[in-house]
Amino acid sequence: MEVNRSVEKISWVSHPTAQGVKIKPLITNKEHGLDVTCMLVNVPAGEEVPEHIHEDQDDILYPLQGRAVMWVDGTGDFSLEPGIIVRVPKGIKHKIVDVTEDLLIYDVFCPALM
Repeated sequence: MEVNRSVEKISWVSHPTAQGVKIKPLITNKEHGLDVTCMLVNVPAGEEVPEHIHEDQDDILYPLQGRAVMWVDGTGDFSLEPGIIVRVPKGIKHKIVDVTEDLLIYDVFCPALM
């Protein structure tokens, strides 16, 4: 059982729905058998993550660097930047726009997304 590994050895892959956005899957159900998905998300300045819903997962976002605006249905717009933690409940629309500085987000999905 692998209990640690270098994040540098994990490849970035294209986000399945947000053009120009990359993800780095750190912990997945498929690979680790856990009911959680942890990933890094890289959103370059000028790109965005369009409005979407995770029907079955809560989405917990913790920005490590960068600046953007996030919109969550029922809450509205707010600044997405280091020091802010966001929990989007399952079934709630949300998006990331106005990325003015490259974003690096630690993103956790529970139960597992992948």
